Amino acid sequence: MNSTNLDDILEPFDRLIQINIQDETVLVPENNYLLRCLQFLKLEAISMGDFCWNGNCAKCQVWVITDNGEKPVLSCRTKVQEGMRISRMSDTLTTIFVKPT
Repeated sequence: MNSTNLDDILEPFDRLIQINIQDETVLVPENNYLLRCLQFLKLEAISMGDFCWNGNCAKCQVWVITDNGEKPVLSCRTKVQEGMRISRMSDTLTTIFVKPT
């Protein structure tokens, strides 16, 4: 986590919860939208990214694994949940989160 104070962008939270992003377990703040949690992980890249934050652009789309298979959701409109598993991300997010080989 970046040492920058994130109180102005995150909803209040008491703890960090585990989610899985493309086979990597990360800790993110509970009670927040997924895109804000991604911003918590990659503050500068998400903050400076070309996201509308209101669901119109779909650049924040991810695919969440559910009991019924993959479900596409907009991360700016989806609250994070303990154990959430993200299998795929939009090209815009993949560019930010891809690990160099």
